[in-house]
Amino acid sequence: MAFDGIVIANLVRDLKERLEGARITKIAQPEKDELLFTIKNYRESCRLLMSASASLPLIYFTDTNKPGPMTAPNFCMLLRKHIGSGRILSVSQPGLERIIRFEIEHLDEMGDLRRKLLIIELMGKHSNIIFCREDGIILDSIKHVSSQISSVREVLPGRAYFIPQTTEKLNPLEVSEAQFTDRMRRTPAPVQKALYLNLTGLSPIAGTEICHLASIDGDLSANELSEAELIHLYHTLSLLMEDVREGRFAPNIICRNGEPAEFASIPLTCFDGGGYETKEYDSISRLLEDYYASRDAVTRIRQKSVDLRKIVQTALERNYKKYDLQLKQLKDTEKRDKYKIYGELLNTYGYELTGGEKELRCLNYYTNEEIRIPLDPQLTARENSQRFFDKYNKLKRTFEAMTQQTEETKKEIDHLESIATSLEIALKEDDLVQIKEELMEYGYIKRRHAGGKKPRITSKPFHYLSSDGFHIYVGKNNYQNEELTFKFATGNDWWFHAKGIPGSHVIVKAENRELPDRTFEEAGALAAYYSKGRGNDKVEIDYIQKKHIRKVAGAAPGFVIYHTNYSLVAEPKADLREIV
Repeated sequence: MAFDGIVIANLVRDLKERLEGARITKIAQPEKDELLFTIKNYRESCRLLMSASASLPLIYFTDTNKPGPMTAPNFCMLLRKHIGSGRILSVSQPGLERIIRFEIEHLDEMGDLRRKLLIIELMGKHSNIIFCREDGIILDSIKHVSSQISSVREVLPGRAYFIPQTTEKLNPLEVSEAQFTDRMRRTPAPVQKALYLNLTGLSPIAGTEICHLASIDGDLSANELSEAELIHLYHTLSLLMEDVREGRFAPNIICRNGEPAEFASIPLTCFDGGGYETKEYDSISRLLEDYYASRDAVTRIRQKSVDLRKIVQTALERNYKKYDLQLKQLKDTEKRDKYKIYGELLNTYGYELTGGEKELRCLNYYTNEEIRIPLDPQLTARENSQRFFDKYNKLKRTFEAMTQQTEETKKEIDHLESIATSLEIALKEDDLVQIKEELMEYGYIKRRHAGGKKPRITSKPFHYLSSDGFHIYVGKNNYQNEELTFKFATGNDWWFHAKGIPGSHVIVKAENRELPDRTFEEAGALAAYYSKGRGNDKVEIDYIQKKHIRKVAGAAPGFVIYHTNYSLVAEPKADLREIV
């Protein structure tokens, strides 16, 4: 996916149309590296989300309101003070850089008109949101960058803002034919790579598309192209840049098997055929929201759940090691019956020994075969027999103890793996509350104090509607699985679960109706998707009516037993309409 200079140019065009002349009415900072502006003009009110996240920098219009913290961060307070009711004069992009520049007019404390600059840099891990005076002196930024962090540019209050030129790239909107051909001749990299290495704002996919439009093999070395090929490549680039200058954009997402493979603001003809599908949009902001909203939610929740993941993973690794050791010790007890037989045979045939023998050969009356029994020559037959019975009894006690301990460790591993799967399913911060509560209940996290208020539970199961109108519910964690199966579902409702692996309980409300085959398949697909087997092509699913499900006595929440179930094989997917 490429949030490149062409996408930024498309976005700036949309921002100019909707925001120039509009007034900022509200500023929030929902995350430490994210701002949400509410902006009004004479026609409409809209929300603009901008993020300087290192893993997912973005900016787009959104209909979703994200609540900010109770106490606003300092950067948010500074923006509210200066531009809280400011008017956006202009939105611009320097060259084809991945930078958006807002010029904002506001009244200062004395009632005089002043201008400020808000600059959003969308440059991967170097992304930032920088607030400057009109003369370019930095007032503050959402991320402070000192000389210890970057030797190229400091981003600190009082420093002058400038765009760092780490490489001598050419502006594709202004580059001449002579400059282009000269630079490409001196670049030994493949053509498609040479394009984005030498030209500002181009991404790898843009380089591939330009080569495809010019009918040039992008894997050829750029310095091996003929004069005619270089000129043709330049003219192809110029035509594309003319579309960018004129604002002729075509936002689209390229999908394969229903999953986004690439997006761009220009038609990607290099993906024609090959099983790819194109989904076109009338707005780049709508495209970005569709793609990034869900991805951003997953990224954020992973960041927020990192401590819980670490606790679960550490406990799992410890239990895996303990379980392997217990299985080894259990295997060592398999020879206990051999010692019992030695003792019995010595009691039977020991009268033949005269003393000092190192072994006894006799008939094993259990198998009718000759057996050799090792002896301690310093002990009598009875003492050797007793020694073998002692070994047998010790191994028997070990077997009984290790069997119980192994079962307990396996249950703990299953429990922890189910929690790990719940963490993978979690999409909102509210979903983590019950998971954290479960980890506290089972001693993986210490409670701060016994009299503390219990967290407010607002997370609810996923709720889908099948193609045939049946309501389907999916538990997000073990507590929800328990409640769905034993409190919410009635006897004739259908219960689904991935076979032999951690996953969600899926309940289909039958409402005394017979379920069609399609509903069974859709519920099975959900059970596969919300399980540890989500990444597999197919997952085996057990399903049965709820009245045949039993709770395991003393087990962790969500663990059940059942018999005489049905089975189906499903492809993991969640493409039904979700009811919020």
